[in-house]
Amino acid sequence: MTVLIITHSQDNESIPLVMQAIAAQGGKAFRFDTDRFPTQLQLNIYYGKEKQQLILIDEDKKLDLSEISAVWYRRIAIAARIPTTMDSQLRLASVQESRVTIQGMIASIPGFHLDRLPNIRLADNKQLQLQVARMLGLDTPRTLITNNPQAVKQFYQECEQGMIAKMLSSFAIYDREAQEHVVFTNPVTDADLDNLDGLHLCPMTFQEKVPKALELRTTIVGKRVFTAAVDSQSLQRSRYDWRREGIALLNAWQPYDLPQDIQNKLLELMAHFGLNYGAIDIILTPDGRHIFLEINPVGEFFWMEHCPGFPISQAIAEVLLTNSHTKDFLQLFEQKDDQKHQNAFSPQV
Repeated sequence: MTVLIITHSQDNESIPLVMQAIAAQGGKAFRFDTDRFPTQLQLNIYYGKEKQQLILIDEDKKLDLSEISAVWYRRIAIAARIPTTMDSQLRLASVQESRVTIQGMIASIPGFHLDRLPNIRLADNKQLQLQVARMLGLDTPRTLITNNPQAVKQFYQECEQGMIAKMLSSFAIYDREAQEHVVFTNPVTDADLDNLDGLHLCPMTFQEKVPKALELRTTIVGKRVFTAAVDSQSLQRSRYDWRREGIALLNAWQPYDLPQDIQNKLLELMAHFGLNYGAIDIILTPDGRHIFLEINPVGEFFWMEHCPGFPISQAIAEVLLTNSHTKDFLQLFEQKDDQKHQNAFSPQV
């Protein structure tokens, strides 16, 4: 059984953790660093009258993609190494063609996928997440997504305990020295309400401030649910977004017993989006409510391998290997075509 891991060369220790777990469970893993295509990796895709071939070449290593039994879609950075010195229009065309080529390659692999790109893209829609979570009975914060300053001011009055601002997409801003500044969740003050003109250039997401006893990270792999908790209120800078002090809190995460009814609803959420993996953020309020914030279908997990020591990489490997025999829709189509062909030449009974 061979697992294709789709990632990039700058990914973190999650990759070797899962590769080791796959090897320990008797499988093989091939790492595809998408940023090295097309400048360093070669791909031969051949569709002929009698056969088809998909061969990925990494220096002296060749992988026949027909041998792939499972795919782990982890990260993607296709064509990141194409020189920036190229003519901008030609580079854009090269990047676009490279992306279409690799995305088509991924889609055409008939093995088990953790998870399929269309499912990931759908689940990445945080507005839809909130709708589905509410439909399933999960508690969610009051939320306003708008480019209308007056709507923000009115919503601010409705949020008795305060309001926070966040973005629907994850991104960073780089200064003149190329230093990265991640856009975190921030509180909204009275003074901020007088400076909302920028909304006509970019909408923002506003939510009521939810009091926090603990912040939870629930990682779901298949049907296994791993939940850890951290006291984000113990540090000043992490009160609104624990990621600001992610390193300082690294060893502060503890196992948390998530109520079964919440687990069941989260598994229903996963099933709705057709996901086998998801990293979910939840707030535990001082009065014991569990407030769903969002699900990241390719969220990080590596630090939970160390503290509190969850075997998430082993769980990922197990799902990939145990489902590697699962037939994909392309195989089913081929079977149906074969059956039609056989029926056309079979005697009627």
